[in-house]
Amino acid sequence: MEYVAHLNEKRTQTLKDHLSGTAQLAARFAEHFGKADWGYACGMLHDIGKYSLAFQDKIKNNSNRQVDHSTAGAKVCLEKGGMYSFMSYCIAGHHSGLPDCGSSSDPGNAPTLQGRKKKHIEDYSAYKSEIHVPEIKTLPFDPKYSPNPDVSLSVFIRMLYSCLVDADFLDTEYFMKEGQTQREAGEELSVLLEKLKKHVAGWLSNEDTETVNGRRTEILRHCFVCGHKERGIFQLTVPTGGGKTIASLAFALQHAVENQMERVIYVIPYTSIIEQNAAVFRKILGEQNVLENHYNVEYESTEELKPMQQAAENWDKPVVVTTNVQFFESLFANKSSKCRKLHNIANSVIIFDEAQMLPTDYLKPCIAVMEELVANFRSSLVLCTATQPSLTPFFRRKMPIIELCPRVEEQFRFFERVTFLNIGTISEDELIEKLQQENQALCIVNSKKRAQRLYQKMKGEGVFHLSTAMYPKHRRRILDKVRQLVKAGGKCILISTSLVEAGVDLDFCTVYRQLAGVDSMIQAAGRCNREGKRSAKDSFAYLFQFEEKEYIPGQQLQIDVSKMLLSEGEDVSSLHGIKKYFEALYHFRGESLDKKKIFEEFKDKRYNFAKAAKEFKLIEENTWTVFISGEEEAEELLWQIKHQGYTKSGMRKAGQYCVQLYENDIEKLRGAGMLKLISGDIEDFYELVDMGQYSEQMGLDLGVESGIGIVM
Repeated sequence: MEYVAHLNEKRTQTLKDHLSGTAQLAARFAEHFGKADWGYACGMLHDIGKYSLAFQDKIKNNSNRQVDHSTAGAKVCLEKGGMYSFMSYCIAGHHSGLPDCGSSSDPGNAPTLQGRKKKHIEDYSAYKSEIHVPEIKTLPFDPKYSPNPDVSLSVFIRMLYSCLVDADFLDTEYFMKEGQTQREAGEELSVLLEKLKKHVAGWLSNEDTETVNGRRTEILRHCFVCGHKERGIFQLTVPTGGGKTIASLAFALQHAVENQMERVIYVIPYTSIIEQNAAVFRKILGEQNVLENHYNVEYESTEELKPMQQAAENWDKPVVVTTNVQFFESLFANKSSKCRKLHNIANSVIIFDEAQMLPTDYLKPCIAVMEELVANFRSSLVLCTATQPSLTPFFRRKMPIIELCPRVEEQFRFFERVTFLNIGTISEDELIEKLQQENQALCIVNSKKRAQRLYQKMKGEGVFHLSTAMYPKHRRRILDKVRQLVKAGGKCILISTSLVEAGVDLDFCTVYRQLAGVDSMIQAAGRCNREGKRSAKDSFAYLFQFEEKEYIPGQQLQIDVSKMLLSEGEDVSSLHGIKKYFEALYHFRGESLDKKKIFEEFKDKRYNFAKAAKEFKLIEENTWTVFISGEEEAEELLWQIKHQGYTKSGMRKAGQYCVQLYENDIEKLRGAGMLKLISGDIEDFYELVDMGQYSEQMGLDLGVESGIGIVM
């Protein structure tokens, strides 16, 4: 009897060929971290349930009968025991996702691994006529060097799962498309390194360290030199204006080539920075070599962009630029769609840009996984920022962190462009009085409502407002106006929330910043004298507090720590002040640095992958979406959504006209009759029906009183 895995109109793929092809691919992927034997075994056993007569009848006769083919391989691994039992998670979940372990009391229909163990499935014993169980010769990791073996093993299982599911997808795709997959892996990293060296060749001749460009070149040159070091953990502490984007790329490419690594991955907190950096990388390295992967980018299914769309599935490009959310949620995910890329993180140089933005609520599990990538998966990490967080105590293996910036303290003194002044507690009216005396100033406050209120009190010629109460396309329009005015030397006072602090190229004479976390205040100051055309003595960043109490969710501890340091007379803009800030912040956070107790789900070799994936969510705020249909394109999109339904690409385009609001603001606007659900399909997707509530100057006016729409 011929056992079949897949059929198309012209050809048949035998089950033995599919298992062998998947095994060879999975072995190749796992070899990047020295575990080819595990990858091969997983691939050979993952589909042995298809040897049942019921499955063969289903595929050959195209019947609708549901046949479980994933449990069989898991049962074989569990029965064999020992290290094979770890593999059972991967095989059981290669379609449905890595399961929870469960308990011995789970019934056979439970979705857990223990449930699968008891589940009655079709006879699959015919696999023995064609397949033997491959031997595993290596340990998952060296337990002598693991501070927490359960953490190490859970990460290993996810990596092995990634090898299996990507290999399974690719082998099936290759057969179904008769080899015409259109996948393009991009050029070798050695080629990209030469492209970068050619791009910066003119810069490297500059040795005048008394000029800005000379200092940038000194840092860049040092990064090239440090690229020859062995794999490990590095930090690049570069002041604003020091050229860290190109310097970090120089280190990453040189280091990857020197250590025969597979790719460079940039992990960045803000999509605005991602878009800027990805554009720079594409210009230097070539469009086909840089994958930009986050929720704001979608590669349409055209022939030209098909390779990028496919690369987004498994990160098979030499340079990947992504978000903190995408990176870390994938590392704690359990579904094949998110985990498929993980094996391509192994043997990579991973740059954490703006490293101070690593998710504080999950800092301990994030650091633990980052450490595993270095210790067991042949990767190197680079913590890249002007405000370096104090992370050394969280790396439990006590690996050294090597600084890539030469003469760090001297660089910070040289690049100093702003004088910080703490003006203490003031009223809104006093702040407005100060702003009215400025020609060009940026004022950043902690809440949208405060920004709107200040703007309403001050609005006039040359005064602008910017916050997430405006939809993204509107914000870009305002920013373009502001940039033009600032460049021309005209009057420009911008009142904004923190959204302009990173990834927004602005250069004001003066910055006013409401008290916030030290890193936020330094980022804000980076919008002052950005081009270094004035002396630091003539460029001021004023720090202030308002008289009335104001609670800022998710930011209150950062504010309190900054307030404490300022009261002690600490220079919060100094390297010492930054270090003290992060040490105090992490000390006060304590156990809440793992607020969901993620690693409690991985103990005593009983692992709950599904539960951990559900708990690990970096963005948890309960926000609702309001669509603003004030522009022609927005009206067309709204019509399409209402009459043709939701599509992924349509919703992505619609995002350019949407504002995210918290529940209390939604309730006030609904109560006033200003919102209505677009349809019942998505409960948190509204349209603004009272366009008088949205203005070009201020966006969506949030100053609505409760009960305004109630008729007495």
